[in-house]
Amino acid sequence: MSKESFAYRLKSTMEKQELKQVDIVRAAEQCGVKLGKSHISQYVSGKATPRADILHFLADTLQVEAAWLTGIDEPDAPAIIDDTPQQQINTPVSGGTNMREFKKSTKLDNVLYDVRGPVVEEAARMEDLGTRILKLNIGNPAPFGFVTPDEVVYDMSKQLTECEGYSAAKGLFSARKAIMQYAQVKNLPNVAIDDIYTGNGVSELINLSMSALLDDGDEILIPSPDYPLWTACATLAGGTPVHYICDEQSEWYPDMADIEKKITDRTKALVIINPNNPTGALYPREVLQQIVEIARRHQLIIFSDEIYDRLVMDGEEHVSIASLAPDLFCVTFSGLSKSHMIAGYRIGWMVLSGNKRIAKDYMEGLNMLSNMRLCSNVPAQSIVQTALGGHQSVKDYIMPGGRVYEQRDYIYKALNDIPGITAVKPKAGFYIFPKMDVKKFNITNDENFALDLLREKKILIVHGNGFNWKQPDHFRIVYLPRIEVLENAMVKMKDFLSTYRQ
Repeated sequence: MSKESFAYRLKSTMEKQELKQVDIVRAAEQCGVKLGKSHISQYVSGKATPRADILHFLADTLQVEAAWLTGIDEPDAPAIIDDTPQQQINTPVSGGTNMREFKKSTKLDNVLYDVRGPVVEEAARMEDLGTRILKLNIGNPAPFGFVTPDEVVYDMSKQLTECEGYSAAKGLFSARKAIMQYAQVKNLPNVAIDDIYTGNGVSELINLSMSALLDDGDEILIPSPDYPLWTACATLAGGTPVHYICDEQSEWYPDMADIEKKITDRTKALVIINPNNPTGALYPREVLQQIVEIARRHQLIIFSDEIYDRLVMDGEEHVSIASLAPDLFCVTFSGLSKSHMIAGYRIGWMVLSGNKRIAKDYMEGLNMLSNMRLCSNVPAQSIVQTALGGHQSVKDYIMPGGRVYEQRDYIYKALNDIPGITAVKPKAGFYIFPKMDVKKFNITNDENFALDLLREKKILIVHGNGFNWKQPDHFRIVYLPRIEVLENAMVKMKDFLSTYRQ
C-alpha cells in the first residue's frame, strides 16, 4: 500500500463527505472499533497506514472500496496492509517472497501521549528545515534558563565515584530516609523506610504501580483533563481508564457527582493530580476530604500525583490527601524534576501509606517489579538528601517578584485579554489551560488548531485532547519562558486568532 495514495484518498474522501477526524473516531466507538484520534491523524498525514480490520472499517464508513482506498485499483494487485512507520519497508528475499513484518502491539491502539505526539513531530520536521520554534508544550525548565542549585551539582560530583554500582531496588538508604522525613512533614500516616520506592522520575513509578495493580477489565478513575501518562499506563496494564470531569467553573476541582456516577464494581482505584497538570489547580482540604469520603465508601486505593507540591503560589497550602486518609491505602508520588529544575536527572519517588494491611499482595507485586528493573538512577538518588534539606531555592521563584510567579501573572492576564480566550488562574506549577470560544473560531478539531498555530506563528502548544479532554476547546501553555518571550508569543497568538476560523 502506498502511504501517499492512501493518505490522499482518505483525506479527500473525508472532505467530500464533510467528515472530520472526530467523526471517524465517534463512528469507531459506536462500532466497538479501537481507533484513536492520533491514529486518524497519522493516517491522514501519511505517516502510517492501517491494519486490514481498520482499513475495512474506514472503507465501510466512507462507503468506498477498500482496494480503492489503498491506492490499488487493479483487482489482482496484492495489497500489503501495515501499520508501520514510513521508513520500514517490505524487502523481498530470495524466491520473491516478502520478509516477515513486525508491527507494534495492539495494546498501543488506545494509548495517547500527544505531549510528544503528531504536532511535536511536525515541529521537529520544521526545525529540520531551519525553522525556529517556540516550545510551550513541555515542562522542561532547563531550556528556559532555570538552573540546578549549585549545592546539588556539587554534591553529586563528590559522590559519583560511590555511585558506580546498583543500589538496593527501592533506592539508597540516605535518599529514602530523607523522603521518609519529608513524608512525615507532610503528615503521611504509617510510613516506614520500606514503604518508599525511588524511580527514574515519577513516570516510571506510575507505570510500575499500574502494572502491579490492574487486571484486564479493571477500572481506574482518572481526571479529565489528565496528565496522559496515567491513562496510557493504565491502558497498557490492561485496565480501563474511566475519566471523571474536573469542573472549570469551580476552579477545575473534581466533580464529585461525576466521580460517584462512574464507580462500578470493577473500580479499583482513584487518581488525583494535585497540584494539577495541565490546569494549575490546587485542591483545598475540603475538596480532598470529599474525595477521601468517596474512596472510603467504595473501598478504593487513592493514587496522588504531587510532583508540583513545592511550586504553590499566593500563600496557598498544599495538603497531601494521604494525610486525611489513615484508614485507606494511599500511594503518593513526588520528585525533584520540577522543584529543583533537574528534569534530566530523572529522580522521583512513591510513598505507600495508611492501611497497608489490605494491600499486602499488591505490595508484593510492587516489590517484584521494582526488583526486576534492578534500581533507579543511583547518581540522582545521591542528591535527594541534599535537595530536600536546607534552603529550598524554588521558593525564590514562586514569591511575588520571582520568575514563575510573575510569568504566571503575565500569561493569565495576556490570555484573558485575547478576544475569544478565557483562562482560570493557576495556583501552582507552570501550566495554564485556556479555553477557546469554539463558535467564534469555528473549531471542531483542536489538534488542527495546534498545527495551524505552529505552521503560521511557529508556536508549539499541546491541544486539550492530548490530556484526554474530549471537547475541542482547550489547549495547554507552559509559562516557563521569560516574560519578554511570553509577550512576543502572546502578540503572535492574538494576531493569529484575530482572523482564525477553522
